Amino acid sequence: MKKIIISILILSTTFIGCSTDLDINKDPDLLTPETTPLATQLPAGIIGVVGTEGGILSIIGGFWAQYYTQSSGANQFRNIDSYTITTNDYNYAWTAMYDALNDIKAVQRKALAEENWNYYLIATTLYVQASQVMTDFYGDIPYTEACNPKILTPKFNTGQEVYQLMIKDLDEALSKDLKSSKGSVPGKDDFVFLGKMEKWKKFANTLKLKIYIRQSEKNKTVSDNGIAALLHDPNVSFLDTDAAESNFTGSPNYENPLYEFNYKLNTRTNIRLSKTLGQFLTNNADPRMNPFVYWNPASTDPKAYVFQDQGNYDANPSLGYTKGPIAASIPDVIYNGSQKPVYLMSYEESLFLQAEALERINQSGKAKYDAAIVENFKKNGLDASTANSFISGAYAYPAAGTFEQKLEAIIVQKWVASFPENGFEAFFEKNRTDYPKTSPVPQNISTYIGGQFAFSASPDVVVPYGTFPKRIPYPLSERSYNANTPELLSTTTKIWWNK
Repeated sequence: MKKIIISILILSTTFIGCSTDLDINKDPDLLTPETTPLATQLPAGIIGVVGTEGGILSIIGGFWAQYYTQSSGANQFRNIDSYTITTNDYNYAWTAMYDALNDIKAVQRKALAEENWNYYLIATTLYVQASQVMTDFYGDIPYTEACNPKILTPKFNTGQEVYQLMIKDLDEALSKDLKSSKGSVPGKDDFVFLGKMEKWKKFANTLKLKIYIRQSEKNKTVSDNGIAALLHDPNVSFLDTDAAESNFTGSPNYENPLYEFNYKLNTRTNIRLSKTLGQFLTNNADPRMNPFVYWNPASTDPKAYVFQDQGNYDANPSLGYTKGPIAASIPDVIYNGSQKPVYLMSYEESLFLQAEALERINQSGKAKYDAAIVENFKKNGLDASTANSFISGAYAYPAAGTFEQKLEAIIVQKWVASFPENGFEAFFEKNRTDYPKTSPVPQNISTYIGGQFAFSASPDVVVPYGTFPKRIPYPLSERSYNANTPELLSTTTKIWWNK
């Protein structure tokens, strides 16, 4: 994992160029977080967050959102597919993210001291975005005392506290008058929006909306009031573009972290397309199947799709499974994803969040829902007319239906649109809403319905049948060195906002 972060870090020298903020008369070895220029420190934080979310967390999320399943010809991710991740696994997901957050927090502290409200808003938004992913994966996390060089063993805030603090921090950053910002102005060092601060404000507002919506099942009053306040505020606007790092060139050391993580450090044949997603697309004749699945461009045969049941990388006689198919379809991102952006939040996700939010204040979310589907079709190389045929057909919004029917339509389409890199958000939303629905039967039964989540067919599962993962356990590295680390919980223990 460190190789990936270092490789991506090289991007900073290409896309920042020579910075006038960097005094060549100062010895770089003597620079501290307090003396390092903001334009030098911000890229390191962005790349670290992108490398972690776009790499290992994307892998875990993709498996648990049932986009991917472990190839029957490999074994790298069997513990993810069988829900047997332990405290010894994937420690670097935690350490790499907090290493990135150290850089982000240093930018935030320096910007606050200098009253540089532009960098302060950027850093705060990034800190909240990454913390949201971490708390939704792990539960309680260090937040108020995290990334403080004077505190080596930070306390853990509860997940609910983190949610309150994230809103507070975003509100505080958004309250600053950007016109009065002092000091340097962000530009090419901002790999997400190139210093366009209105986009950062929209991103921060949309993060607030997500944070309120995610509490809908267990903190309804706070959720409803927060959503209503945002939607009724004429000064609030939401993300209308992708919040993404999209400067990957595809050449060595300048590659998308998911591509590099799985291909460069592993094998292209390690991950296969899960039947859960594949059968859903097939049943609906969804043309996104074609860009989702790799096909050898040298082949003259018609493109074929072979799906592997979730977790069927080996025989499991108790469920009637023989070993899965060797030739199951491979996600295209594994072969052709070297230049693919990493989305901190896609435009589609923003639209789907707005659609749900509108329904929660008794307004129609149809227009936002339709626009999200069109955007995702276009992002996958399909035109708006093709998307519109699905909006009026297989994916028609249930405008006259119940709230639950509308919510299911929104979340199911968000699940598809989050493929391939934002599976962790689809996984979180499944835990919050229980959509897509869970299949009552294994996938090798003829009555299985594509798109319904199936319990892993893995013979290595040790939890009771039907008990899905809800979290990643704390890493051994944190448990060994921080006495404040909470009690170790099972991967099947719910996060506080879980339905």
